Amino acid sequence: MSQSPATLPPVLLHSDAELARDALATPLLSRAVRLARWAGPGTRVGAGGELVDEQLPAAAAELGLVDGEDGLEPGEAAALASEAWRVAVDTGLVEVVDPEDGDADDAEGGEEGTVTTGEELALITSGAPQDVLGIWLGALDAVFADATVPDLDDLVDAIQEGGEIDFAELGWDPQAEAEFLEGVLGNLYLLTVGEGAPDDGAVPLPALAASMIVPDDMGEPTDDILEQVSDAMMRLDDQFRMLEPVGLVEYQPVDEALMADIDEADETAGPAGTAGTAAGSEPVPPVDDEDVTRYGMVRLTPLGLYGVRARMLEAGVDAPAVGDLADKGADTLLDATGAFPRAAAQAEIEGWLGRREPLEAARELLSAARGGDEGAPLRRLRCQQALSLVGVTAEPALREVLDDAELGGLARVWLAEHGATDVPAPSEGMVFWLTIDTLAAQLAAEGNSEELRALVEGLAAQHSGFFAAAWRVDHPATAEVLEAMGRLHSDKKVAKEARKAAFKARSQQP
Repeated sequence: MSQSPATLPPVLLHSDAELARDALATPLLSRAVRLARWAGPGTRVGAGGELVDEQLPAAAAELGLVDGEDGLEPGEAAALASEAWRVAVDTGLVEVVDPEDGDADDAEGGEEGTVTTGEELALITSGAPQDVLGIWLGALDAVFADATVPDLDDLVDAIQEGGEIDFAELGWDPQAEAEFLEGVLGNLYLLTVGEGAPDDGAVPLPALAASMIVPDDMGEPTDDILEQVSDAMMRLDDQFRMLEPVGLVEYQPVDEALMADIDEADETAGPAGTAGTAAGSEPVPPVDDEDVTRYGMVRLTPLGLYGVRARMLEAGVDAPAVGDLADKGADTLLDATGAFPRAAAQAEIEGWLGRREPLEAARELLSAARGGDEGAPLRRLRCQQALSLVGVTAEPALREVLDDAELGGLARVWLAEHGATDVPAPSEGMVFWLTIDTLAAQLAAEGNSEELRALVEGLAAQHSGFFAAAWRVDHPATAEVLEAMGRLHSDKKVAKEARKAAFKARSQQP
């Protein structure tokens, strides 16, 4: 199954102020705040801090929740009020007064208590954005815990004499269930922030479930694997419905009509657009892209990105955010952004430049771009990207490196692009060195991509004698680049020339 990389791509987060506003607007937290302000000395709670049944109608009315309105099923208004109240308690918006302390009426033989205003409630209006986000993260923790608990009816059936839960009867491992959901959210995060993420951030539920179940090296999934994916989809459907009100995700549930169709389908003949059924009653990932949305679509909200990243950081996962490098040196900036997706690298570099004077920033970048190590070409590519964002005030820094063997070529390119005059023409050796360096950087950044293939073919077409001269270039990556050109070029004759040149380049290496 899919495993998260040791270091995730950086995420571009909204500002704390924007995220705090989003948090306060989420249905669950906004209801919890309203109930915390509504509660008073006469509010009665059970021994666990929950509202007693007699209080639920008033709490639901305070929230404007009425069964039969806005699509609410019978009993749903009270359930939503109860959930919001528990979040208010768990996040410290209200505090339960233990009747055993003698501060509450002992109306039910010591089983009831009352509440007072919690310290966190004042932070909703007077605290900093980070204070609000801390309260929201507490709400997320509460909902996450609920989402990993079995159905209440199953839970009641599994309670043994003495009040202990028979986990074996439930077939439920609390730790494994939590780890599974954490893994799903981690994969959703990676699919959202990684290169090639969908434009709208929406991920099909079958693909997300399969990312946790199907081994990476498996070709055609077995029936057993498909059944596991189906089971995971149904669990995730319930869990994402629970996580949406706290603002973590936007979720389009599995189509109820589809579920009805599947229930009527034969075990070996699924509905149109599916790969069949698992266990005769649950869907498996569809093969028809037009129908995939019927199986559920989920996306992390901006607040959700913040929340999942916060949970990963707490678990010790390296989950960088754009802006983390703003106070670092140029060497750290260029090394780190070498592994970033292009858009994230651009955003990080823009933030770094925004804190510095252009001329000194250009000098620092050029100094950090030097080197003959394996990562140097990609550093110079990121340096070029950064310098393209610097204005003409940086021109003196570029002129200072015109005679530098490693930087002279990119300096001439920058000066020409900015309309500078009196720029000396590069030597042929400098042109070839810069070409090899650029190809090495592209190879490190993109691998054997179609863009690199097009660049290679265009280069070979423009310079008929390229390979005869290129193998002599004194660059650490010359042989590697020529070998890549031999792999990528579609013309067998040209590819053979590239391989011969790569062999010559390796032969002259010490």
